[in-house]
Amino acid sequence: MTDRTTRPRARIRGFRAGDGPRLVETWHRSTPADPITPDRFRSLVLLDANFDPEGLRVAVDGDRVVGAAYAVRRLTPMTGTDLEPERGWIPFFFADPAARGRGLGRRLLTDALDWLHSHGRTRVDFSAYTPNYILPGLDAEAYPEAAGLLESLGFRTLYEAAAMDRGLVGYRFPEDVACRLDALTAQGYRFATPSDDELVHLVALAGNHFTPDWARAIRECLSAGTPLDRIVIARDPSGRLVGWAMHGAYESVDERFGPFGVLEEMRGTGLGKVLLHLVLERMRARGAHSAWFLWTGERSPAGHLYRKAGFTTTRVFRVMRRETAR
Repeated sequence: MTDRTTRPRARIRGFRAGDGPRLVETWHRSTPADPITPDRFRSLVLLDANFDPEGLRVAVDGDRVVGAAYAVRRLTPMTGTDLEPERGWIPFFFADPAARGRGLGRRLLTDALDWLHSHGRTRVDFSAYTPNYILPGLDAEAYPEAAGLLESLGFRTLYEAAAMDRGLVGYRFPEDVACRLDALTAQGYRFATPSDDELVHLVALAGNHFTPDWARAIRECLSAGTPLDRIVIARDPSGRLVGWAMHGAYESVDERFGPFGVLEEMRGTGLGKVLLHLVLERMRARGAHSAWFLWTGERSPAGHLYRKAGFTTTRVFRVMRRETAR
């Protein structure tokens, strides 16, 4: 039997054809709180327009894959022509439990960081990468060793993102929200499923007033066949589009709520609460047992709105960053 201390170190190289199934198997053993399927790995990593096989650093021991760290930089702009030339991301890394204790995780991360630095990236985020982020950041409660490793390599927490869930079994549209809906409707506000033509305004609202990634998510999910009745839009008495809420936008998961936004000047009117519950009502009518999403600030206005609607925080993720000189 080979002693752990004398066994040769795993070799680290770029991704090759044939690695995928073994990567997914090792992922399952290494990150039990966040398993992934082969088709999700294919869609979110291998088919990403920014994927570079050399950026996916793979640790191999003989014919076994024992870990990986994914480094990515923009090859295509998220919006406009900005390739964010100083910025890179590490959306995930992992090491097989049987291969831990010999510095493999540190070697993988260092190798990924060196690869990004060789491409001029001096600001590296873990792991809020769009368009294809898998998780908002690091769940330090689930992976305390990973948190310590990232911090030892110079990553610092920028902010925290809360994932929230709400059960829908027995859901009833709240009476106070129904009264607010009636009052807004009497003032001339309109809530409805958008028509095809109205999608132009919806995508513009999401991209110009919120984030280009939301606009992308709406375009892509609808192009992939997500029905329009997953969306509720709100128009003010003048006919201006002022907000929307939806579900099923990400990876065709019906129980995943969002994206959701109301123009800042309209907040405090109850529009957000009405939109939220109109979509929850539709989700329950479709048989959903729960509603969930991955990302909000716990102390943000949205976070307070969600809690009042019965959502509770299920996980907290740290969005972390490391900055170095060129």
